[in-house]
Amino acid sequence: MVACEDTRHTQLLLRKHNIRAKHLTSYTEFNHRRKSAELVGQMDRGWDVALVSDAGTPALSDPGEQLVAAAIAAGHEVVPVPGPAAVIAALVASGLPTREFTFVGFPEKKSGARRKELARLLAEERTLVIYESPFRLADLLVDLAAVSPDARVAVAREMTKVHEEIVRGTASALAAHYASVRPKGEITVVVAPANDAGGRVFGEREPGP
Repeated sequence: MVACEDTRHTQLLLRKHNIRAKHLTSYTEFNHRRKSAELVGQMDRGWDVALVSDAGTPALSDPGEQLVAAAIAAGHEVVPVPGPAAVIAALVASGLPTREFTFVGFPEKKSGARRKELARLLAEERTLVIYESPFRLADLLVDLAAVSPDARVAVAREMTKVHEEIVRGTASALAAHYASVRPKGEITVVVAPANDAGGRVFGEREPGP
């Protein structure tokens, strides 16, 4: 059984690699509570279940987390297959410290709560890696600039894909840049820790005027 974020996308991937799979089923953020129980039931009956996401790594800031937990609780083995993960790709290409980092997933949606969250995380003095919707990126950067205007930031878009792009600058500069630029695709934001001593030397791309 192959549990897919989108069965059409997964079918294309399987065909490309000449993999025949008769049993594909949808597993998304909208049906994962019901589907987790159903898929664990399949495992109880002796099936192997493969979990596939459209992009990135299944179960990383993803509803696959619930299926993994349910499978383990039912006594089944979970075997990870390493693949692209925007959190790691963006971190290592950001030019920011990588020794210690905190992965946040998607931050608070409301500005007040988000600023408190950012202030708390920056106080821990580790590099932050944040997933964000392209529709909320500008608001996130405004809040980040309010908390730490000089923080070094890298905004990574569509990591490991055709339209991959990384824009680097200070929080305040990037907030100004994305006030008028509306990016498309999946966004990962990397923020230097509060004790960062990197200065102003930073990467090959800076946001335009």
